[in-house]
Amino acid sequence: MSLKKRYLKTKPVCKVTFRVSKQAAKSAQRINVVGDFNNWSITETPMKPLKSGEFSVTVDLKTSRGYEFRYILDGTQWENDWEADRYVPSSFAGCENSVVDVD
Repeated sequence: MSLKKRYLKTKPVCKVTFRVSKQAAKSAQRINVVGDFNNWSITETPMKPLKSGEFSVTVDLKTSRGYEFRYILDGTQWENDWEADRYVPSSFAGCENSVVDVD
């Protein structure tokens, strides 16, 4: 799993590419990135399956804040990003959310 950030020079937006490796995707048929940027919708931000077996999606995020997120595999299995900028406690006991910081 990984995050790639590309800041726009013309407006306060960062294009963040979320990527799930083939190994992390396991045998998932679909993966969505879910976070406070999409009101934790498990359907709003589907990731595109790549020929390599990876999944990827790019999201425009306003700068100057952090966004909590997780991945959901096949609508049932929640996963964090292994390369997130940081982690924060989730409102669900015993788990954490990944955070991507866009300055």
